[in-house]
Parts: sequence; structure tokens; C-alpha cells
Amino acid sequence: MVAPSDSHVAVIAFPFGTHAAPLLAIVRRLAAASPNTMFSFFNTCQSNSNTIFSTSVVANTNVKLYDVWDGVPEGYAFSGKPQEHIELFMKAAPQSLRLSIGEAVAETGKEVTCLVTDAFFWFAAEMAREMGVPWVSFWPAGPYPLLAHLCTDLIRNHFSSSTVGDHNKGNEHLSFIPGMSKIQVQDLPEGIVFGNLDSFFSTMLHQMGLKLPQATAVFINSFEELDKAMTDDLKSRFHMFLNVGPFNLASPPPPAPDESGCLPWLDKQETASVAYISFGSVTVPPKEELVAIAGALEGSGVPFIWSLKDNVKANLPKGFLDKTKTNRKVVPWAPQREILSHGSVGVFVTHCGWNSLLESIAGGVPMICRPFFGDQRLNGRMIEDVWEIGVKVGSGVFTKEGMERCLDMVLSQEKGKRMREKIKVLKELAIEAVGPKGSFTHNFKLLLDVIAKQ
Repeated sequence: MVAPSDSHVAVIAFPFGTHAAPLLAIVRRLAAASPNTMFSFFNTCQSNSNTIFSTSVVANTNVKLYDVWDGVPEGYAFSGKPQEHIELFMKAAPQSLRLSIGEAVAETGKEVTCLVTDAFFWFAAEMAREMGVPWVSFWPAGPYPLLAHLCTDLIRNHFSSSTVGDHNKGNEHLSFIPGMSKIQVQDLPEGIVFGNLDSFFSTMLHQMGLKLPQATAVFINSFEELDKAMTDDLKSRFHMFLNVGPFNLASPPPPAPDESGCLPWLDKQETASVAYISFGSVTVPPKEELVAIAGALEGSGVPFIWSLKDNVKANLPKGFLDKTKTNRKVVPWAPQREILSHGSVGVFVTHCGWNSLLESIAGGVPMICRPFFGDQRLNGRMIEDVWEIGVKVGSGVFTKEGMERCLDMVLSQEKGKRMREKIKVLKELAIEAVGPKGSFTHNFKLLLDVIAKQ
């Protein structure tokens, strides 16, 4: 056995989307709890820069960030193929990561004692075997898409190719998988039964589902009380499965800068009256949907904060910003966690990304959901039909009339009141989970034992 003071944990982040920041957040928490353990964090230069900015946390002395090659050859001309950056990075990653880890070992004088990776790095199973160390995998989304990827072959075998291609069959339920009876085929992430199943990304996700059960432990950014039956099912599929979240409550970053004055503006609004609109850092709705949202906001008179990049404002209807200037804030960036925790916010219009969902639960704010891709449709289904803490836009896309109905339902009707009551219960469970005797505290200790005490 290696003494804890000699422990050296290699952490590999997936540098796209919102994968790296939550992994770095939990690594910082682990590093603080085990100050004699060295954590080497491997990520691309650009993602490291963005992650440090987004986490805004003072660096731990035992965490060092290393820049890994992004896989783009010098002078490379991008063809515009979907997910081309990801494909280039992942094809180079097995070799470039081994080289970077070797450099960190030489620099620290400590052999790696544990390999922690984003779940997308399915080939880490082989890397860990080569090193003779445990492989601990991080899944940054929720438990339902994780189970869906584990069951890819089962789902594909159940639904014939003709069924998958038939849009009328998209509402068939996955009742043959425990805990997924309310999930429909159309809710699944791309690459399981629809989309290009032979694409690089689909193949990567399929390999991930096959390899993850080999991991020493799998941990996710969630809390057991959100769905205990699902937690128990996933525990039966892995050597060790740990909910170590929600990170936004367990390891909250310092308050984000409010350069646009959103919070003082909210102080002047009535309780639970404001709509907060944000679709994350990646997604921008099509122009016609932006116009529909604007029309609904203007028509309803609901006060709102809209996080909208400056270069997208040109797509808004002419005169909209002037007509609504007395009851709105349209800002290029918003301190989302703080906004959702403010008592004046009554509804969150969201793409249903997992981090946004958890922040909405922590704020006790029901949601209007417009999923776009990945796990977002599945999250939207859970929000509306399982947890009953929000509503999906009726036709799957924003229309002026549909958005107005959703705003009225959540902010003014009895159904919206019930949503607020249900999400308040989940908020209290989440707070309890990160308390001294909560599930997070217990699971975090187990994770620390696996990672730092080899």
C-alpha cells in the first residue's frame, strides 16, 4: 500500500460543454480534505482558462492544472463536420494524455496512484490497468441518461430500426427498464436509437456504456434523495456508485460578479413574479423562437431577466427592448445561481441542462423547459412528468401563444403553486443531503477513501 502522503491522483477532464468545471469543483473539495494528496488536473489550455474563470476559486496548493493538446494539427482546416473538435481531441487523447501524465510524474516525483476521468474517456479502463491503479469515473449529468447509455444494446434490441425511424413510435415508453416507465423513445439522447449511430460521438458513448461497469467507482453530481429507487438500481450495476452532489450546494463557489445589477433590480420586484431566461453557454434558440419568446414576454407583461449575448440581440423584434425597458433586464451574462436563489424569481425558462436543473432545485424555482440535445429532453421529461416541478413547451419549440400559456400556468395558476411546493420539497432534501449527516457527506468520504488512500 502507498502511504497517503505519496498519493498522486491524475484527473482527466473532458474539455467541451460544461464537463470540466464541476469536475474541478469536486477535485478542489477532495484536495482540501486530503492536503497531502497531489491532484494533477489534465485539460486543454482553453478549457482550463474557461474553467478557472467559471469556478472563481482560490487554487489549492495540492492541485496543479496541466494543459493537454487539443488534437488539432498545426495548419488544420476545419471542414465544418459536426463535433469535429471533439473527434480530433478524442482521437489524439490516448497518446497525448499518457505523455502528459508521464510529464506530471517526472515533475512531482510521484507515480500515479489513482486515475479519475470524465466518463466519456472509456479507454481509461485500459490506461488504469496499465498503471495498476483504480479507475474512478465521473458522470457530470443525471442518473437517467447514465442508465440509458448503460442500456444502449438492450434498447436497440427492443426497438427495431423501423420502429426507431417511425416518428409515430417516438412516444413509446421504456417500461422494460426499471425506473424508466415514463421515459419515451424520443426523450433519449442522440446516438442510442436515433441520429447517426455510426458517428464518432455515438460510438464513443456506446463504448462508454460498455466500459463504465469496469470502473472501481462511478460518481455523479446528484443526490440520492432525488430518486432513491434509481440510485439503488445503479448501485447494482457498478462496483461502487456514489451521488456526491449537488455540487452547487456541497461546494458552492464564491458569489459571481453582478456587473449588470441583476440582484438590486430583483430586490425591487414582487415575490415569485420574475421570469429568468437562460439557455446555457452553448445553446442559442433559432431566430423564430427568440421572436416568440419576446412576443410572449411583451404580451404577458411579466417582468424578466434574459441572459442573452449581445450578438444575438439583433434577432429580437424591432422595438422590443424599448417597449419592455420598464420591466426587464437583458444582459450578456447573469449570475445564475444567485438569481435563482432570489425570492423575486418565479420561473426559470431553461434548456434543461443538468447543472441548470440542480441550480433551479436549489433556488426552489419551477421551470419552463425547452430541451435541445443530449440529456436535455430526458431531463425535461423528468421535470414535467416525474418530479412535476415544471412544464415543457407544448409543441417542443417556443411559440408566442405556447410561451404565454406556460408563463401564466407557472406564475398564476394552481398548477404552478403545486410545482413550487414540490420543488421546495426537493430543495429541502438537497440541503439535507449536503448536511453533516446527509448522503453527500457519507458518499464523499467513501469517494475520498477510494481516490486518496491507495
